[in-house]
Amino acid sequence: MRLAALALAVLSAAAPAAPAAPAAPVEAWLTTPDQKALLAPTAVQAARSGVPVIELLPREQHQRMVGFGGAITEASAWVLNHRMTVEQRGKLMRELFTRQDGGLGFEFTRLTIGASDFSREHYSLDDVPPGGSDLALEHFSIAREEADVLPVAREALALNPQLKVMASPWSAPAWMKSGDSLIQGTLRDDRQEVFARYLARYAEEVRRLGVPLFALTLQNEPHFEPADYPGMRLRPRQRAEVIKLLGPLLEKKGLPVQILDWDHNWDEAFSPLSTLSDDGARRWIAGVAWHCYAGDPAAQSVVSRQYPKLDAWLTECSGGAWEKDWNTRLPWALHHLVIGATRHGARGVLMWNLVLDEEYGPHKGGCTDCYGIVNLQADGSLWRSVEYYAFGHVSRFVVQGARRIGSETRGAAPWLEHVAFQNPDGSLVLVVGNLGKTEQRFNARGAGFTLPAGSVVTLVYSKG
Repeated sequence: MRLAALALAVLSAAAPAAPAAPAAPVEAWLTTPDQKALLAPTAVQAARSGVPVIELLPREQHQRMVGFGGAITEASAWVLNHRMTVEQRGKLMRELFTRQDGGLGFEFTRLTIGASDFSREHYSLDDVPPGGSDLALEHFSIAREEADVLPVAREALALNPQLKVMASPWSAPAWMKSGDSLIQGTLRDDRQEVFARYLARYAEEVRRLGVPLFALTLQNEPHFEPADYPGMRLRPRQRAEVIKLLGPLLEKKGLPVQILDWDHNWDEAFSPLSTLSDDGARRWIAGVAWHCYAGDPAAQSVVSRQYPKLDAWLTECSGGAWEKDWNTRLPWALHHLVIGATRHGARGVLMWNLVLDEEYGPHKGGCTDCYGIVNLQADGSLWRSVEYYAFGHVSRFVVQGARRIGSETRGAAPWLEHVAFQNPDGSLVLVVGNLGKTEQRFNARGAGFTLPAGSVVTLVYSKG
């Protein structure tokens, strides 16, 4: 009898545990690269034995999330204001900035301080004739921003008062630069102080006009000097010197605006590390901003390991006509942006243009085939990009203030990537991407799912 009981105990220990029932009610939404399912509600299955298990670890708390979104460039604002009817624009703004009726719930956006390539003209906020200067900023004007960009930003804030707005310049005014031109060149050493005042003045003015900034960067892509639109090289030493002027100025003016360094690609982590090595500058730096066009999101962790108190932000990435194949683009967006950037600490993730027209514009120079998150077609219809749906898998379900939590896979699942969050109400959100070429099965918190190749599913577990 004892031998029989012992044998039964051994067999029970060796057998796989029976799948548990779901720990809480769960709902699921699916997007597939064949576009047959686009953020579509879908059923979960009973958990099954012998498949990989994704464990959610709520006690492993990481960054507190701000959110996801896209930039309100002058091009985006112009399309919204001048190419759409009031009804169409209002409907699209609600779709982007609220969660009503399945909206995306964007909670993060970016403005340009003066012109970018996605502006209709090249300009700064203080232009003077060639050879002139304006050290007192007497000609500083926000009128161009007030024409289209700021009204759209205020509308977005009215729809979602939690929206966080950041801003970046593409160039200092020409008279502050080595070549006296908005295109190419660098900031003159004797213009660092007035450039700091210029940035603070912008933050002050947009706040007065109802668009408070939570953060700004000194320069978009400071290691790049484009040949046909505004840009400016700004090396780490220069950024450190301007930050040491700008930080105290913002504080003196009572402007609660964080300074983010870098605002360029993952492949040059040495550059923000160099700026941060300046003790005087580092005390004013709240985080590091990254772009997606070269390198890998692991660079965010390279910096965070040395400066764990600093936040990471993914502040620009664009899709484009160069790659419209969803079988390629959806897994890329999942690996780099939705899952990769957040697993490496990003508190917010931004695409580039929020809205563009059927010719990928308007723009003046720069990218000729970058598309927007949403694109207005010639017949008045809207085309929603693959990133619209990829971002929707997090932005619709992960609310501002959520914590990224730990998640790990038990069992062989080389093509499954995932990230998990806990919302302030206690609900859990798990986003899983299948980056492989065949379907993948998995269990998570007692629920089972079969995820098609190249697809993404969001599982939401209500508090329970």
